[in-house]
Amino acid sequence: MSVGRRIGGPILGACVSDVVALVLSGGGGERVSVLSSERAVSAIPFGGKYRIIDFVLSNCRHSGVNRIGVLTQHAPTSLHDHIGSGRPWDLDARDRGVMILQPYLTRGTAGWYRGTADAIAQNWDLIRDLGCSRVLVLSGDHVYRMDYRALLEFHAASDATVTMGVTRVPAEETHRFGMVTVDGEGRVAGLIEKPDRAETPFASMGIYAFETAALGAALREGAVDLVADVLAPLARAPRGVRAFEFEGYWEDVGTIGSYYRASLDLVAARPRLALDDRSWPILTRDEERPPVRVGDGARIESSLISNGCRIAGTVVRSVLSPGAVVGADARIEDAVIFQDVVIERGAEVRRTIVDKFARIGEGATVGGPGTAGPRWLEGLVLVGKDGRVPADARIEPGVVVGVGARPEDFAPGLLRSGAQLANHTWYGEDE
Repeated sequence: MSVGRRIGGPILGACVSDVVALVLSGGGGERVSVLSSERAVSAIPFGGKYRIIDFVLSNCRHSGVNRIGVLTQHAPTSLHDHIGSGRPWDLDARDRGVMILQPYLTRGTAGWYRGTADAIAQNWDLIRDLGCSRVLVLSGDHVYRMDYRALLEFHAASDATVTMGVTRVPAEETHRFGMVTVDGEGRVAGLIEKPDRAETPFASMGIYAFETAALGAALREGAVDLVADVLAPLARAPRGVRAFEFEGYWEDVGTIGSYYRASLDLVAARPRLALDDRSWPILTRDEERPPVRVGDGARIESSLISNGCRIAGTVVRSVLSPGAVVGADARIEDAVIFQDVVIERGAEVRRTIVDKFARIGEGATVGGPGTAGPRWLEGLVLVGKDGRVPADARIEPGVVVGVGARPEDFAPGLLRSGAQLANHTWYGEDE
């Protein structure tokens, strides 16, 4: 069965010149635990120097979709700072731009977005004033490369009210996604949210091309959720919803397990996502950092090392963000290390994600093989931003170290599988 197809030949400029993209980036991301305590999921570092939202913004820019609204809500400061005026994506010119759309209070609105559809509805005046005939709705927490022009051309040719991007996923992964049933003519016949089992192999990518008028009419009915309140009713309408199958790499990194696997796939012998593809570069706000410094006795194997890192120990199958420091005789293996993390002399860090500004003390042992601890953690260790793991501490697999954790939280120095240290904040703490 053919669900959708890439349309070859010349690209029709009209498909993108009359489109506004809305990137949904307001979610709190409880499934990624401490990584989203103080940032939106779309602002989480990925692949060393990038943020997750860089992928959708780069896709838009390379596809010629130059009017973009980013809808934010949860802990948006880091995301706003990263996007700025949009200059890294060449979106700060007169004929193109990126708009930060966050909740606000008026006499007619309640402020916080109640859901994905409500977020769009609260910004409808701005969308309407742009005068675009189509709205491309995207998710800010997916990692993939995609030319949206193919989907938009398919949508224009199909005469559908909505076209949604779908991709095939393994049967054992259907519980993670909204699954889409498609009939023999490529119309969406049903939407099933995260079923334990599904007869269909097609998962929704969170990519939707709407006719603007139809979306506006659907939102006037007080819709809250985009799938349940907008897409499901439109699928039953005469023009219906069409499915466009995408066959390239796509990953929803909204869980700890999927984020970790996608990160480590980057250092595989044959990564499914090549970050060095010059034909479709991932654009980002690059930091001015000095070159990597590799000291005597250092060893690096199958890893991504970002600018500003200083390596004196061993790094194996790991991803290091800018400014990370690995001390002499330390060993990092199968780990994801964020910005300006310090791993002191003799420490061992395995199957662990360490958030920015954290410090692993001298001789500490963090993580290791096994799947002990909460099922959602998959045996990984998470160390929150600004966490301080004391010297010689031992942390077993399946542990969460909260944001700003202090050495005294670790007494007597061993954290067993399943332990979760609470977050500390700079406000509300005893002196």
